[in-house]
Amino acid sequence: MVSSAAARSGQAVSGAPTSPFYIPSLDGLRAVSIAIVFISHAGYTAIPGGFGVTVFFFLSGYLITTLLRREFDTNGTVSLRNFYWRRVWRIFPPMYAALAFAVIVSLTGLTIGTPTVPAVAAQALHLSNYASLTQLNEGMPFGTHVFWSLAVEEHFYLIFPVCALFLLRRYAPQAQAAALLAVCALALVWRMVLVALFEVSENRIFFSTDTRIDAILFGCAMGLYLNPMNGDSPRWSGRKALTIAAAATAFILATMVIRQEFYRDTVRYSLQSMALAPIFYAAIQQPDYGPFRLLNLAWVRFIGVLSYSLYLVHLVVILALRNVRPELSTPAVIMVAGLISIAIAYAFHVGFERPAARMRKRYASI
Repeated sequence: MVSSAAARSGQAVSGAPTSPFYIPSLDGLRAVSIAIVFISHAGYTAIPGGFGVTVFFFLSGYLITTLLRREFDTNGTVSLRNFYWRRVWRIFPPMYAALAFAVIVSLTGLTIGTPTVPAVAAQALHLSNYASLTQLNEGMPFGTHVFWSLAVEEHFYLIFPVCALFLLRRYAPQAQAAALLAVCALALVWRMVLVALFEVSENRIFFSTDTRIDAILFGCAMGLYLNPMNGDSPRWSGRKALTIAAAATAFILATMVIRQEFYRDTVRYSLQSMALAPIFYAAIQQPDYGPFRLLNLAWVRFIGVLSYSLYLVHLVVILALRNVRPELSTPAVIMVAGLISIAIAYAFHVGFERPAARMRKRYASI
């Protein structure tokens, strides 16, 4: 997940705060995503928590690519050194603090299980997603299995900036996006091969970088071509934006109705990721229209700003609360664990994210 602070550095569109460069509605979309994940983990398993992660993936790809493109348009190149430096200071401090927090909670007996050194080391080395498919899964501190998605994003960060720089230097935006969409198509084919020919498990598809990275790349494609933050993109009226976003949302809900296993593990990921593009486009371009305004309320943006730390700690809190107070109803767990998680996430934000942001600022390229 990408910091909201990283989205500030140029001209804003209507509805944005007064910072130099702010992409409207992204913090609100982060808040919606973490709410989906949180409610699912709290006990309402009918809520598609995995889809919340897909939204995070798409958002990360879109934001990172938008910033890379702006840097390239301004400087004629992309500083890979500065990119990786900023990613280290954004991702690592809260992540390692959350991992230490989860280990301490486990050792005090608030959650069941005992962390093992190999499992924690795998998580610290950003291998959580593949480690989750092995016996190391049993040695991970309870509540840290959500780190799998961070591993996917870290693997993406290692490769994509170099690929993006290559595309930006040699091809027009439409061709750049087409190249990424071709990789998304290959990822879909790869999922089909794994499921149909190798009969891999649902978890192998769900957790692995090679089978989930296309959700990020769909966002990257939008960042390169038909990006609503660029003046060369079509302007939608508020009514048109809302109509298209509502249709895309209905389409996503429809994709969840079909329960057939092959479809679930292959095509559904692609359909949902593609359908996010018009929703993001509409929400970013028309932040002051109708329900899109809700995404830009101050308290919603505040939750979005905390979403990274919230994602890191929320499941630890939920499981600890379930262990200590098993009699609590799901609504009570949502309320109590939600308040505790927000308090811890805010402490992480102040204690780790803000100081790290000051370090990142020294290496801002644009």
